[in-house]
Amino acid sequence: YGIRPESVIIYGQSIGTVPSVDLASRYESAAVILHSPLTSGMRVAFPDTKKTYCFDAFPNIDKISKVTSPVLLIHGTEDEVIDFSHGLALYERCQHPVEPLWVEGAGHNDVELYGQYLERLKQFVAHELVNL
Repeated sequence: YGIRPESVIIYGQSIGTVPSVDLASRYESAAVILHSPLTSGMRVAFPDTKKTYCFDAFPNIDKISKVTSPVLLIHGTEDEVIDFSHGLALYERCQHPVEPLWVEGAGHNDVELYGQYLERLKQFVAHELVNL
C-alpha cells in the first residue's frame, strides 16, 4: 500500500496478539503494542506447559524475541482469562521492550477502563516513539 514501516504501529489484544507478533517478527514497524497477550495457546489451556509443541498454533513466546521494533506490553494483574504471568514472560523475552503498563486490579476485558491505559498509550505514541 506504499506505507512506510516507520508509520505503522501493530496493535493486538488477547488472541489478536498472535497475528500481531507473527507479523512483527517478520516485518519492521514503528512499534508493537500487545494488550493482554498470551505466550502460547497450550500455556493458556494448560498453565504448567513448559515447552512449545508443534501443534500449538499460537507460539508468541517463540516469536517475540524476533521482534526488533519497540514493544509496549499492557496486562491486567487480575486477568482471569490469560494470566498476568504471560505478559511478564513476553516482556522478559523482548529485544526492545519499553516501560510496560501492568494495570493493578484489572482483568481481561476491562484494562481500557482504567485511566492509566489511555495515558500510557498517549505517552508512548506521542513522546517515546518520537525519541526512539
